[in-house]
Amino acid sequence: MKRAPLIIGLLIGLLLLFLVAAFYFGYVKGFELVERKNPPDVTKLKGKWETKKSMPTARTEVSVANLGGKIYVAGGINRSGGTERAVEEYDPQKDSWRKVARLPKPLHHAGIATVGENLYVIGGLQGLDLVPSKDVFVYDPQKNHWKKRASLPTARGAMAVAVANGKIYAFGGLDSNGLTKEVTAYNPAADSWQKRRPLLTARDHLAAVTVNGLIYVVGGRKAILSVNSGALEIYNPKENSWQKGTPLPTPRGGIAAASLRGKIYVFGGEAPLKTFNQNEEYDPETERWSTAKPLPAARHGLGAATIGTKIYVIGGGKRSALSVSGKNEVFSLQ
Repeated sequence: MKRAPLIIGLLIGLLLLFLVAAFYFGYVKGFELVERKNPPDVTKLKGKWETKKSMPTARTEVSVANLGGKIYVAGGINRSGGTERAVEEYDPQKDSWRKVARLPKPLHHAGIATVGENLYVIGGLQGLDLVPSKDVFVYDPQKNHWKKRASLPTARGAMAVAVANGKIYAFGGLDSNGLTKEVTAYNPAADSWQKRRPLLTARDHLAAVTVNGLIYVVGGRKAILSVNSGALEIYNPKENSWQKGTPLPTPRGGIAAASLRGKIYVFGGEAPLKTFNQNEEYDPETERWSTAKPLPAARHGLGAATIGTKIYVIGGGKRSALSVSGKNEVFSLQ
C-alpha cells in the first residue's frame, strides 16, 4: 500500500514530461521543420510585391473589401486591445486614405462583402472575451451612411463570407457555444437570411473566395490556436452541395484570401508561436496548389481585396496574439 502514492507520483511525472515533450517537438520543433524542409528559392516564385501607404489606424482582425474601385477596412482590434468602429477608405489611384462613417457598433472578426453599390458588414465579435454579434449593417458610399439590416439567424464571428449570384454566404466561425458548421445565405433584395447545408468541417478564422460560381472555403482553425486546418471545401450555391478539395499545403487560420486571374491566393496566418508569411496559390482547373512569392511581412488577422490585376493585403498582427499593423502590401503577377 505504501508504494501506491510513489507509483501514482511517478505516473503523473511521466505524464507531465510527455506533455512538455509533445508541445516542444509538436509545436516548437514542428514549426522549424516545416520552415526548413526544402525551402523554395524566393527569387523564382511567382508574383511580386509593392508596399503602399499604410492604413492610418493600425489594427488586426480587420474586414476588407473592394467597393467601386476603392478598398474599405472596417473594425478590428487596436493596439490597446480595444474593439474598433473605424472605417477607412483607400484610393489606389491616389495611394491615399480617408476616414468615412464609423460602424454603428465596434466589431472585430466581422464578415464583409460587396453587392451592387453597397458594402455589408456581417456579424463579428466584440471585446477580448469574443462576444458574438448577429447584427448586419449596410454602407451607402454616396450618403456615407450605415443602416441596420436583417440580423443573422445566429450571432457569430470569425467566419468566412463570399458572394455568389447576388447573395452573401456566411460560413462557420464562432457562436455563443463555440465552433460552428453553420452556413447561411443573405438575400439583400429581400433583406432575409436562409440556412443552407452546413460545412463539412467546423472551423473559424477561415476564408472563402468565389470563382466561376463556386465558393472555395479554405483553411481556418478548430477554436484553438494550435489546431490549424488545411481543409478546402467547395460549395455549389445552386445545388446547395459540398465536395472536398485538395487541402491547403500549409494549414493555418487567421488568413486572408482573394482571387486573381481565376486563381485563389491564401495569405498569412497564425500559430501559437509565430505568424505566417506564406502565399499559396490554388488553381481550380487543375485542383493543385503551388507556392507564390511570400508576404513581405508575416502577419495574421489581415484582410485582402482584389482590384483589377492586383490584390491589396492590409492590416493584421505581425506577432502571434495581440499585435497590430497598418501594412498595405500589394501582390500582382509578373
